[in-house]
Amino acid sequence: MTPICRHCDEEITGPEDAVVVAHELGNSGPGWDVYAHRDHADLVDLIDPDLLRIMTRIWAAQAAAQ
Repeated sequence: MTPICRHCDEEITGPEDAVVVAHELGNSGPGWDVYAHRDHADLVDLIDPDLLRIMTRIWAAQAAAQ
């Protein structure tokens, strides 16, 4: 199986160009590695934007309560 770049959604054809940028857990089983091209490794968004929005609201509410 050829890894797919998380940033550009293109196949990573050269094994020396594939970089593991994260590991996602699975509901049943060990999960899977997330790859990116070596040039795209810094560009991969690893934080779910919905989760970040929810956590920002929680943190703001906690700060206001103090």
